[in-house]
Amino acid sequence: MLCAESVKIPPKILISATIFALAAIGLAFIVPSIEVAWVSAILLLTIYLFAFEIVGVDVAAISIMVILGLSSLFAPIMGLEQGLIDTKLIFNGFASNAVISIIAVMIIGAGLDKTGIMTKVAAFILKTGGTTESRIIPIISSTVGIISSFMQNVGAAALFLPVVSRISARSGLPMSRLLMPMGFCAILGGTVTMVGSSPLILLNDLILASNHALPAEHQMETWSLFSVTPIGLALVATGIIYFVVAGRFVLPTSKVEDGTAHKTMDYFENTYGVDYNLYEITVPYGSRLTGKSLEEIEEDFPVRVIAMDKGDGLRFGTDSMDRTLGIEAGTVLGVLSDDDVFSHFVQASKVEVKKDLDKFSEALIPSKAGIAEVVIAPGSALIGKTARDIFMRKTYGLSLLAIHRGGETITREGGGVRETPFMSGDALVVHTTWSDLARLEKDRNFVIITTEYPHEESRPHKVLCAGVFFAIALSMVLFTDLRLSIALLTGAVGMILTNVLSIEEAYQAVSWKTVFLLASLIPLGLAVETSGTAAWIAQQTLSVLGGLPIWVLQAAIAVLATFFTLVMSNVGATVLLVPLAVNIAIGAGANPAVFALTVAIATSNSFLIPTHQVNALIMGPGGYRVPDFMRAGGIMTILFLLVSLTMLNIIF
Repeated sequence: MLCAESVKIPPKILISATIFALAAIGLAFIVPSIEVAWVSAILLLTIYLFAFEIVGVDVAAISIMVILGLSSLFAPIMGLEQGLIDTKLIFNGFASNAVISIIAVMIIGAGLDKTGIMTKVAAFILKTGGTTESRIIPIISSTVGIISSFMQNVGAAALFLPVVSRISARSGLPMSRLLMPMGFCAILGGTVTMVGSSPLILLNDLILASNHALPAEHQMETWSLFSVTPIGLALVATGIIYFVVAGRFVLPTSKVEDGTAHKTMDYFENTYGVDYNLYEITVPYGSRLTGKSLEEIEEDFPVRVIAMDKGDGLRFGTDSMDRTLGIEAGTVLGVLSDDDVFSHFVQASKVEVKKDLDKFSEALIPSKAGIAEVVIAPGSALIGKTARDIFMRKTYGLSLLAIHRGGETITREGGGVRETPFMSGDALVVHTTWSDLARLEKDRNFVIITTEYPHEESRPHKVLCAGVFFAIALSMVLFTDLRLSIALLTGAVGMILTNVLSIEEAYQAVSWKTVFLLASLIPLGLAVETSGTAAWIAQQTLSVLGGLPIWVLQAAIAVLATFFTLVMSNVGATVLLVPLAVNIAIGAGANPAVFALTVAIATSNSFLIPTHQVNALIMGPGGYRVPDFMRAGGIMTILFLLVSLTMLNIIF
C-alpha cells in the first residue's frame, strides 16, 4: 500500500524550490566553512517552507528542528566533525524563558477572562469606539501599545486576545481584522520604554560590557528608562495610522469563526421551520405593551420574550423570567421572532427597535446563549404537563419555541405550543443560556440533544483572586530582577491553586501550536549563532559599506538587525550586533551608543513572517497565513525603518 497518494505539485512551487536550491548551492562556494554552508542551506529551507506554506508553519519548524538533530548522525556524510547543534540542546527551546512565559500568560489571560474582567474591558471599548473598524482599531492598539511598554509585549498581546475575541463576537468584525493591528502595536509598544522589550532591557548591560574594552574617549553612557519614549510613541502612532488608513487593503478579509451557530440555525430551520432572530426593543410611553404581563404579550403576539431590563438589572435565564412580570414604560425587552412576525409586532405595539443589541449584547451573544434541542425523557415527570403548567421559562430557563412530535411541528404561529401537554419523546426547540442547558444535563426529565455548545462557566466571584495574582505577577515583572517566566508562572499557578481555573482548563488555554512553533525555532537560532553564520552575514554586509555616510551605515545596521531578528531570537541578534555596531560607529566617527540603540530598537522590527512570539500567538486565532504577514508586515517593516531612523537622527 502506498503511504501517500501522488500529488500534483504546482509549477510555482517547483520553480521557487529550484531557485532556493540554486541559492543554497551558490552560497556553498563563498562561505568560509562547511558548517556555515549547511546552516545557510537550512536557513533558506526554513524561509522557503514559511513563505510558500508547503506544510503548516508549526510542522515546518518541528521538521527543521529534527533536521538539525539528525545532523549529528549524518555528520561524516555531510563533511562535518560533529552535528550542527549539540543534541543535548536540541529541545532546550521547550524550557526557554520565552516559551514558558507564553504558556504562563495564556493561562493568566484565560483566568482573567473566566472572571469576566476581559468582558468588561471589551464592553468599555465597544461603548467608547462603537462597532466600526476605524474606531476600534486605534483604541485597542493604543491601549495594548501602552501596556506593552511596561511589560513583555507577548504578555500584553495574550491578555488582550480574549478582549479582541469578545469585541469580534459583539461587533461582527472578523478577528483577522483586529488581531494583527493589536499584535503589531504590542510589538511596537515594546520600544516606548527601556523595559518594554528584552533587547532594550539587555542593551545597558551590553554597553557596560563594551566600555571595558573601549578607551576613555569612547566610553558610552547608559540609557535612562524614558530615553526611547519619543521614538516608541512615534512608532506606535505610525502602526495605528497605517492600519486605519491601509487596513482595508492589507488585512485579510477571510473570517475565521466557529460555524456552529450558523450550522445550528440552518438545522433548526430545515428540520422544524424555526427561523428566529434576536431583537432588542424599548417600550415607550403610549405603547400597547405598557401595563401588560409577559404572558399577555405572548398571548397577543406570536413572539418570545427571553430577556428583560426594567431598570433594576438584567433578567434572563432561570429564576428571573416570570410570565407574570409586568411591563412599564422604559422597559427593555429581548425578543425572539421571525422577521415578518416581528414587523407586524412593532407596528401593532408601537415599540422602539434598537439597531443593534445594547443591554443584552453581552448576556445573549452566541457564546453564552442560543437555540437548543432537548427531548422529554421516558418516565419524565413532565409528561402530561404543559410549559405553562411548569413555568418552564422560570423553572428551567427554557423559552419554548416549538415541539416536534410524530413528524409534525407545533409552533406558536401554528398552534398553542405552550398549551400542548408534553409526551415522551417530544423534541423541544428552546432558547436558553448555555449555563442553564449545562445544568439540565443532570436533570432526568430531559435528554439534551444539543451538545456542541460552549460549556463555559463564568466565575465572577473569583475576580479578586485573579486580580491579586495578576498584580503579583505584574509587580514581579516590573520591580524585580526575577526571570519573566518565573514571575508569570507565579500568577498562573496562583490562579490554579485558588480555583480561578482548573488544571484541565489551564491546559486547554494553551495554544500548543504556538508553543511548538517557537520552541522548535530556537535551535535554528542557536545554530546560526554558534556556527559563525550570523557573524559572517554581518561582516559581509557591512564590509561593502565602508566609506559611506554615517546615516547609510546606521541604516545598514538597522536593516541587518531586522533580518537577523526574523531568523533568530531578538536577544541573540542584539548580543551579536551591538559590539559590531559599536566598532563601526567608532571607526566612522559616529556616536557608538546611538548605533547600539539602533540595533536594540531594530530588533523589534519583526513583522514580515510569524517568527516573533506575538505574531506566532495571534496566527492561529486570527486564521492568518504567512502571506498575510508578508503583505501587511512588509509595508510595516519599511515604515518602522523610516520612522525609527528619522526619530533617532532628530533626537540624538
